[in-house]
Amino acid sequence: MSRDAMILAPQRGFSLVAAMFLLVVLAALGAFAARIGTMQHQTVATALRAEQALEAARTGVEWAGRRAIDDGWCGTSTLNLTESGAAGFSVNVQCTQSTQTVGAKSINVYVIDVLAEAGAYGGPDYVSRRLQVKLTDGA
Repeated sequence: MSRDAMILAPQRGFSLVAAMFLLVVLAALGAFAARIGTMQHQTVATALRAEQALEAARTGVEWAGRRAIDDGWCGTSTLNLTESGAAGFSVNVQCTQSTQTVGAKSINVYVIDVLAEAGAYGGPDYVSRRLQVKLTDGA
């Protein structure tokens, strides 16, 4: 084949390179979209668990507050929640009490510290929330 015949011969194989490039780019975009979707799902699930932990902690505050005001109870206790959205949460309640004198009246002040936890500490499913409140039995 002469040199002139080689120059006039049509080029072959260029469309294969372009198609391969296009396939690689589309595969990368698909993987990126799947990764973003997975991350969004994990973010929503984590936010839901965090809200459940907050509600479990609020449950502990309500329980301890009612016991402190009605029964004069103040101490340490652990609640293991089993109902629906709170299932699996361990709620550690700690209450300390002091008496304050206001005028001629003595008022009990309760400091309630609650830690709600679920999952294994350090694990991907671990979640916790801590609340602290102060209550009095005086008006």
